[in-house]
Amino acid sequence: MVATPKWRFEYNLNTLVILIGFATGIAAWGATWERLSANQEVHASSIDRLDKRVTAAEVSLRQIDNHELRISAVEKQAAEAATSMKAVENTLNSLSIDTRVMREILQRIEASQRDGAQLRP
Repeated sequence: MVATPKWRFEYNLNTLVILIGFATGIAAWGATWERLSANQEVHASSIDRLDKRVTAAEVSLRQIDNHELRISAVEKQAAEAATSMKAVENTLNSLSIDTRVMREILQRIEASQRDGAQLRP
């Protein structure tokens, strides 16, 4: 009859290396997962902060656009006012010339009446 072999407790180096490697891999995966989760929270807060900054920048940009529209309207009104003032100036110049011509005519008429009155007596 053959005797049953006795079980011996021996360490197999390959098995130990594989088990330690597997445990280390799981620990590394857990640490990586924790870092990713922590970084997601940091990035989420950064995104919220950037969103608030962009919103504030958009508000100031709208104000700048509004100011640009107002400034362009004022510039247009100033140009129209300058054109109107030029037209008024031209009209006043022509009226001044007409007044000068009328004064010369009146002076000639008065001079001719004086000369005619001096000849009659």
